[in-house]
Amino acid sequence: MPPFLHAIIEWLRAGYPDGVPESDYIPLIALLRRRLSDDEVRLIAAELASTGDFPADKTDIQVMITKVTNDMPAEPDVVRVQSRLEAHAWPTPDQ
Repeated sequence: MPPFLHAIIEWLRAGYPDGVPESDYIPLIALLRRRLSDDEVRLIAAELASTGDFPADKTDIQVMITKVTNDMPAEPDVVRVQSRLEAHAWPTPDQ
């Protein structure tokens, strides 16, 4: 088992020694959802910039996040990448 998964399981066991109540499953899953690190945001934005396919739209960002993380992109992560692109004067469809 990967160390990060083991740490999550141990955290859950400590917080719920008698097991997770059914009503807590959805909130816990929401809390455990993966978020991009700042390094991943920079990597994805740089990769989009290096392709030269501008403007990079939401779909382009979502596809690149999926390629880097092998996971479905979360809307807050898409917004973070788009903000990074805009902050570095890389055009997006809104510009």
